[in-house]
Amino acid sequence: MEVIVRSTAEEAAAVVADRFEQVIRSHPEGVTLGLATGSSPVLAYRELIRRHREEGLSFAAARAFLLDEYVGLPRTHEQSYYRFIRDNFTSQIDIDDALVLSPDGEATDPIAAAARYDRSIVEAGGVDLQILGIGATGHIGFNEPTSSFSSRTRVKTLTEQTVTDNARFFDSPDEVPIHVLTQGLGTIMEARSIVLTAQGEHKAPAVAQMVEGPISARWPATILQMHPSVTVVLDEAAASQLELTDYYRYVQDNKVRLPH
Repeated sequence: MEVIVRSTAEEAAAVVADRFEQVIRSHPEGVTLGLATGSSPVLAYRELIRRHREEGLSFAAARAFLLDEYVGLPRTHEQSYYRFIRDNFTSQIDIDDALVLSPDGEATDPIAAAARYDRSIVEAGGVDLQILGIGATGHIGFNEPTSSFSSRTRVKTLTEQTVTDNARFFDSPDEVPIHVLTQGLGTIMEARSIVLTAQGEHKAPAVAQMVEGPISARWPATILQMHPSVTVVLDEAAASQLELTDYYRYVQDNKVRLPH
């Protein structure tokens, strides 16, 4: 696990955008991106939009899979993740909208819809680069504590903490759906490369557990310690409870540069 700490959230977002640009430019024949929603990746998305508009970064050969969606929320709802990713990212770049796929939260049989979505990722050849955020409970996607490390895309019930955290996006807490469709931990771990980003002191306890704590279903994100290619990009506040920050900085300052 590579840990990168930057002074500000904006500087951290630029690092995340760098990783996306590297993968996109190294796969001119086509690339599959895994996109997270919520507040964590928004600054990185804004930087990628800027690079598209000002520097010619093209997403025309890309397709994308979203991590999750609320059950029962119409796609037209302003808080659906189908709409969120378009409002905040994909409608402002040159990706084919038909190739921006997400779980069907309006399906009459959400369990079957979850299985179909999981198969569609496999049939597409898997995800080349997956961006993640992390919740206060240590969840990635909506894999709440005690989620199975081998879990696939499925229906999950949100914790009260997650519902409370997400209530700020709705007019009242009662409007927050408590059920979601989410890629499972096993599904996420099949991505060839992962970049997780977090900002703010409120994320610091979960980040510390994820990076330096024991691997445990109590903190689902700790499974990322077992992935061969994970980069964690943090601002100072999110990194504030890490014990080995000086070492992470030392590694970055002395990183091995391979010849081209």
